[in-house]
Amino acid sequence: MLDLSKPSVARMYDYLLGGTDNYQVDREACEELLRLAPSTRELALVNRAFLVRAVRYLAEECGVRRFIDHGSGLPTSPNVHEVAQAVDPSCKVVYIDNDPVVAAHGRMGLAEDPSTTAVLEMDMRETDKIFETPQVKQLLREGQPVAALFVSVLHCIPDTDDPWGLIRRVANRLPAGSYMVVSQLASDDPALRAEITGFMHAVTDGNWGRVRSPSEVTRFFEGLELLEAEEQKPMEVSLWHPDSDLGPRQRSKEWIEYGGVALIKTALKRTN
Repeated sequence: MLDLSKPSVARMYDYLLGGTDNYQVDREACEELLRLAPSTRELALVNRAFLVRAVRYLAEECGVRRFIDHGSGLPTSPNVHEVAQAVDPSCKVVYIDNDPVVAAHGRMGLAEDPSTTAVLEMDMRETDKIFETPQVKQLLREGQPVAALFVSVLHCIPDTDDPWGLIRRVANRLPAGSYMVVSQLASDDPALRAEITGFMHAVTDGNWGRVRSPSEVTRFFEGLELLEAEEQKPMEVSLWHPDSDLGPRQRSKEWIEYGGVALIKTALKRTN
């Protein structure tokens, strides 16, 4: 049952991006978060721009025509299918989110073209169930490369649910030559990580994971070949393949979105 008395991470993100699909409880939580970390709105805009650049790059430069967007959030234009289909209208996208508001809005927005887009109301951690759905099976049927997106969502998964193992499970279910796009909230400051993590745990009633250190985010890319990256390292995402000097840039470094785009060349080893 939908509980509108508590903030939703998806609706908070929508508010930070200037959207209207949010409630007073989400706006109040965001204003408190902005007091703790004033660069949060800037960070959300930078991350959204990264998502758009990554999808366009994969479609234009790598020929990707299949996308699975894990933890997709509320539709924000341009969304993944809009960016990809601007390159090639045949691109197919499956959105996955366990928030019923996200799923409802997504289905309304995609009703015009169900043949190339789908929304699954599922938890992104349920890899086996996701890959058994007709929508994802159809996506994989021709064995073409697929881009799996985990953009600003892995900080919602606690360590006990092994988000690093999630990346490996998904990578090992994809066809050869597929891609992984990952970004997550990160900070070098242990006190800031603890403060924001505690705040988000409290306001979301535990539906949160952890702000992680950059080195912890780097672990998501073990065994993958990072693209457009110096020394095979992830980066603050406004620096990844910038399309102009006028795009959003991360100015404050109190916390960042850290990540990159990577090629899956071989099956990945399991993590403990």
